[in-house]
Amino acid sequence: MIVEATLFITGLAALVFGANRAVTAAAEVARFYGVSQFFIGVTLISIGTSIPEMTTSIYAAYYGAGDIVVGNIVGSETSQITLAIGIVALIAPIVAKRREVMVYGGAMTLAMIIMLLTLEDGIIQRSEGFLMMLAYVNFIYILYTNEGGAEIAKEVVEERPPERSVPRVALGLLLVVIGGQVMVTNGIALARLVGVSEYVVGLFTGLGTTAPEIVVAGIAAKEGHGGISVGSILGSNITDPVFSLGIGALVADVVVSDLASVTLSGVYMLVVSLLVLALLYWREGIDRPSALVCIGLYLPTFVVL
Repeated sequence: MIVEATLFITGLAALVFGANRAVTAAAEVARFYGVSQFFIGVTLISIGTSIPEMTTSIYAAYYGAGDIVVGNIVGSETSQITLAIGIVALIAPIVAKRREVMVYGGAMTLAMIIMLLTLEDGIIQRSEGFLMMLAYVNFIYILYTNEGGAEIAKEVVEERPPERSVPRVALGLLLVVIGGQVMVTNGIALARLVGVSEYVVGLFTGLGTTAPEIVVAGIAAKEGHGGISVGSILGSNITDPVFSLGIGALVADVVVSDLASVTLSGVYMLVVSLLVLALLYWREGIDRPSALVCIGLYLPTFVVL
């Protein structure tokens, strides 16, 4: 147990350092080209920080642990939309345009609904996983063609040239991936030593794989990059239900044995997501009092099983 705990802490340390590098360099790239920080966050950063979920899905699907695959996604989604947003807003209040909440929040909600409908029969087949990934790729394409050009800044701020910043983004995300995966795998080992069910292990793993998003968004908020902060969280919540889950189903059919728990916690995930999105839209962001509400919504996660 001591070895697993040591590796868990080491992975977390690598994750924090890598996240800092990735956020700083991504902000430089965004400013150099005049592209919206929100757009950079919802694509590059959100995909990069979702790789731990993707890796966990592949690993668990390969070994036939379908409950861990789904629990990881549900746990990650729920903790990101409640705990992560709450923590980030405590560091620095989140400001979001209503149009952005509608576009990205709507896509996130649709991704969650697709996941729940696909899981209705307790199995996700390879063909379904492929279609889920295809839907995500199509969304990113539409986002780029319709949103990217419209969000160019009026004045380009000179920063480090891309040939210096982009490698730093890649290095930072690599450390996030390695650190997050080391943390997750050893977190699973520690959880199993306690003797809980695979689905509960998956939910705890989802909390662990959310750490990259929390760290990246938190550091971004602290450094004043609010666009990346919001974009990385909402972007990851679009990525995970369809792309991260779909890539696991491509490895092997994802079979869920505890369908009742999956359905109950999945519906709770969707409900709290809609509540947080309503707060974001109504108040055009999340202030510190609302942040406490978001964190409070996370607490019943393990009670609804």
